[in-house]
Amino acid sequence: MTRSLQAVAYRRPSVLESAADGRRLGLETSRGATPTGTADHPRFFAGFLTDPQVASAGLLAVADVAAARYYQRQLRASLDPVVTGNGDRLRFESFSGCGGVYARLDVLSAGLDGAEVGHGTTNVDVNNPLREALSRIGTDDPLHLRVGPDELAVTTLDGPVVEKKVPLPDRWLRGFAESQVVAAGFDLRAELPAAEAIRLLRALPKAGTRGTAGGPRWLVPAGRTLRPTTRAVPGAVCLPGPERLIALQRVLRHATTLRVYGPAVGAGAAATASAWELVLPGMRLTLTLSPDASRGFSGEGGVLDALATDEAAEDAELISVLLAWEPRVDVTDLAVASGLDAGRVRAALVRLGTSGRVGYDTAEAAYFHRELPYDAARVERHNPRLRSARALVAAGAVALDGALGTVTAEDGHVHRVRAEAGVLTCTCQWWAKYRGGRGPCKHALAVRMVRRGDTGAVRDTGAASERDTVAARVDGGVR
Repeated sequence: MTRSLQAVAYRRPSVLESAADGRRLGLETSRGATPTGTADHPRFFAGFLTDPQVASAGLLAVADVAAARYYQRQLRASLDPVVTGNGDRLRFESFSGCGGVYARLDVLSAGLDGAEVGHGTTNVDVNNPLREALSRIGTDDPLHLRVGPDELAVTTLDGPVVEKKVPLPDRWLRGFAESQVVAAGFDLRAELPAAEAIRLLRALPKAGTRGTAGGPRWLVPAGRTLRPTTRAVPGAVCLPGPERLIALQRVLRHATTLRVYGPAVGAGAAATASAWELVLPGMRLTLTLSPDASRGFSGEGGVLDALATDEAAEDAELISVLLAWEPRVDVTDLAVASGLDAGRVRAALVRLGTSGRVGYDTAEAAYFHRELPYDAARVERHNPRLRSARALVAAGAVALDGALGTVTAEDGHVHRVRAEAGVLTCTCQWWAKYRGGRGPCKHALAVRMVRRGDTGAVRDTGAASERDTVAARVDGGVR
């Protein structure tokens, strides 16, 4: 697994301090993206939290996931949460060290009382002393929140910079991309009132070396609750690795509703991902689980088709210029502004998601704009199936025929790719093992590239030069 260290620098550690008007929570930001360009320490908000105890618990839940591994627990995990200002809300996101759990706390406008929320994305420091202080926040403690350096610090701070070296495996970056593609295929499957949500979640196992030992768990709506079933049935939702919902315990007593999201399944379906959202006063906390505790999102393969097409790459360059840190990205509006049809807009958004430039909010069934502070091109460069498919195309290993195509692999074996009910099948071992459950195999990708006339060349949709070029196209009349 490719692994690197990313330097994350803060002016000072985040801290919770006492003041005459209550307590002050200062969350320090690192270098990040803003509407005016990259800033060393952007500032997104200064004001009060309407429910400090709930917000503190929600932030701790996101930090819990960032510091956790739910598979191979002996390995370390440390990834500072990401914060995005979307103008009307703050979003705090993290990924588990094992790559199988995505967490997001949305602090909505009803949860904030103060100046307008800024726009941009960066890492935020959540250190151990701060975690301990946040855990002691009481119900009557007024809490002033500052995300980013205070105004005095911006102009006068000359002290030492606090720098962390954060381990950043490439599979974590791919996980951010794959999880939003998976979530876009979810629908609301169940909605439970607080009492039923508490009963259900408190009955789940709290720990385990492998949460899906003995097979996946399935739950089916039954009145105002969910009842277990031994196998997948229409309308059921999968709960893979139930102990991975442990972070929800932080805020469970404050929840008003539990919403569960997942894909449509048929009888006897294999395990699927699912999303578990607790509705809180002025906030939402969502955990999205991969289909198995031992299976990270990075290998799901949902983004491969978008990465492999030149058309989607060009469309993504255009759509990226039209994004403006919106909390809800409207596909229809983007289609009108770009001159593309809705299908191509969605494909472009999937591709932008591979570089962390959009996420997906299941509660609102909409994408949102953010810019992860990571090297966007790495998602493409380090995707093994995509690299292998490009190598097959470059080697002339693909031969098209009436059915679809054949691919002569590196070992000399010939694999036949066919289209069945809109899905590309293959005679290779990958297809035999996963049956399309983890995206297309390298042979199907290669055939699709050749049939479309795509070059399959690596493209970086995050490059500033490309965005400038497309901006000129938009200003020139495409809009």
